[in-house]
Amino acid sequence: MTTEAELFAIRCGINQAMQIINVHHIIITTDSIHAAKRIFNLSIYLYQIQSTIISRELRELFYRDQSNSIKFWNCSSQENWTPHNIVNKETKNFNLTPIFPYKFLWNFNKKNKYNAILNNWKMIFQASDTKGKQFLDLLDDNLQALTSLYSKGGL
Repeated sequence: MTTEAELFAIRCGINQAMQIINVHHIIITTDSIHAAKRIFNLSIYLYQIQSTIISRELRELFYRDQSNSIKFWNCSSQENWTPHNIVNKETKNFNLTPIFPYKFLWNFNKKNKYNAILNNWKMIFQASDTKGKQFLDLLDDNLQALTSLYSKGGL
């Protein structure tokens, strides 16, 4: 699984455990301990929103009772541990349909950021008194004005 999928699976497990009133100890068994370590990583990275939500839920768990605990067990898929295999199989068969999946994608947020920059530049340029004096209007083969756009890291 990808790191994002692992973090989401951990998030779902913690969320389910938090719904049960008398849960005081949570044990997460994963074959991607590197993904679990991301929860406690304070730097900025691609799937930080998942980690932030998990941290908020864990904070609630510890506010309920300071003796509550969470443990992460690293169990490789190659170990063929029966409970791990069952969960792994069920997880891969689970199809979640997010309500607004596009709003959480990294590329979507990046695209919105650059669209806002381009729109701001267009607005400032249109209001500028120097338009037409020191700037050239670039035209395509059909004599239409070229528009600025951002695509796959290019200009």
